[in-house]
Amino acid sequence: MLALLALAGCKPAPESPELALQPVPRQQPLPVQADKPELQGRVRIQGDDALAGDLSWSLPDVRIDSPRRARAAALRALARGDLFETPQSAIPLLLALRKLQPGDARDARLLEQARQALLAQARVALAASEDPAALRYAQRMGSVLRVLWPDLADVQMYLADVDRVGQAFDLCSAGAVALRAGRLDVAGGALEAFRRAQALWPGPACAPAGLAAVEQALMDGALQRAVQGDFDGAYRQVARADAVRHDPATIPAARTRIEGIRADRIRRLGDEGLMALGDADLQYARERLAEILRIARPGDQVSVALRERIDLVSHYGLFRPGQVFSDALESGGRGPSLVVVPHGRFQMGASTDAPDARVEEQPRHWVQFQRGFAIGRFEVTVAEFRRFVDATGYQPRATQRGHSMVYDVRSGNFLRASGVDWRSGYDGRPAAGDMPVLHVTARDAEAYAAWLSVQTGAHYRLPSEAEFEYVLRAGGSGRYPWGDGAPPPGVGNLAGSRDVSPQGRHWSNAFPGYGDGWWGPAPVGSFTANAFGVHDMVGNVGEWVADCWHKGYRRAPSNGAAWVNPGCRNRLHRGGAWSSAPVQVRSAWRTSGGVDITNARVGFRVARQL
Repeated sequence: MLALLALAGCKPAPESPELALQPVPRQQPLPVQADKPELQGRVRIQGDDALAGDLSWSLPDVRIDSPRRARAAALRALARGDLFETPQSAIPLLLALRKLQPGDARDARLLEQARQALLAQARVALAASEDPAALRYAQRMGSVLRVLWPDLADVQMYLADVDRVGQAFDLCSAGAVALRAGRLDVAGGALEAFRRAQALWPGPACAPAGLAAVEQALMDGALQRAVQGDFDGAYRQVARADAVRHDPATIPAARTRIEGIRADRIRRLGDEGLMALGDADLQYARERLAEILRIARPGDQVSVALRERIDLVSHYGLFRPGQVFSDALESGGRGPSLVVVPHGRFQMGASTDAPDARVEEQPRHWVQFQRGFAIGRFEVTVAEFRRFVDATGYQPRATQRGHSMVYDVRSGNFLRASGVDWRSGYDGRPAAGDMPVLHVTARDAEAYAAWLSVQTGAHYRLPSEAEFEYVLRAGGSGRYPWGDGAPPPGVGNLAGSRDVSPQGRHWSNAFPGYGDGWWGPAPVGSFTANAFGVHDMVGNVGEWVADCWHKGYRRAPSNGAAWVNPGCRNRLHRGGAWSSAPVQVRSAWRTSGGVDITNARVGFRVARQL
């Protein structure tokens, strides 16, 4: 109470009957109804009769034995802001003195001061009426003013303001009910109630807060529509929210969120479509694409990409031709680098009139690949094979038997050497990690591919012979992978007349004028990739394929699959090697090798199903 009194501009003074008060203009005695034994009144309470009893006020009964002591008590009560609540409050005491001594001008002035103080306190409370307790106090003081001075202009003005605030709060309450019921911007709804409340009394915070709540509810509805995929409906809801307050910050933020939801939904639909394609569920992928097209802006890149993938999935699964990738290994790190080979068809083998053609390479026949596949961009390296051996404890065949065929640098011949296995180079010395792994059988290669399958969850294998030749030719049809003439510089690690061994030897059967700087295998990827993005398909090391050896292509599969006979004892390797004669690096060249054969000229690369 003292805080409200201080806000009203009243200063407390010493408790003394001689208290000096600020003078007020002389005026007629106040119209106090002193002849009535009891005065009662109540302020207008909008919509809550239960509060009426709490806010009503009756003039307390006051008995005065000594006017002087009563006046002194009134002065003390006035000084401390105690105006009307008890018989010892200033106004009841002064009204009793006026009744006892109607003509006393000093009591009249004190009573007017008390009335002004009460009105000031009431105005302070009304200004703080966003606090319900302050509003109730302002209404209770209105009851006092209505009972005692109902005809005074400033009282009537205050009482009108109290009524307006009460009506505003009633409207706010009605608006809150409508808000909870979801009646937002309809006739008789929350928006209408809060706007009327704000028009009646701009001061209380309930109306602006209510308008903000209506706006937020409309925006929440807009976001919910967006989450459900109804973006047109979401923007209609945003327009309704914008009409509430025209807030320059919240509406753009809502639009940004809606566009974020749209983008997230499109990305999710795109991912679902791609996952469906991975499961070969083209129908579901097309349904996801249709939904993207329904909600996306024109030119959306996700829809363009998904449409392309749907077109490609029947050929490439989740990939695209020419894509370079690697799979994560369960134990950490990545598998071999792969490239996606485009689907297509080619003529496999050699024609009857081709130079140096052999019967094993005939008949020349068409092979059609309905689906693309992935193949290693490089031959499998010593480091990659070591990871497999270390992880599994696998013992390759050369390790088991303790020897393999190596190049003897002193004699220039291939000889059997003890202690040689996959860790060794072409000459039997330890091989660097980036060199193609040698001294492995086809079964060793298949064991590595099986390990990759377990580690990645994808299907790794050796390429079929048809796949190998398809990638080797890379769209060409010449005698050699590069065409019919001499090898261009950097095409591969081939036997060239300009090659020289560490002991000064030259090849007796080599490409004239060609030199690549290597005697023995080169690190993988040392030479130019072919048109499919694959390195070392010709030369460097020969490579095991999945097929069993067949002497010719009669009854060979026409779909590119490996031609396998269960339990076959002879396997097949392709591509020629660093020491191969020119005839052995022709595109159609093929040769066999036993299942236990290991040497310094044959390695492998892997293929992967898409």
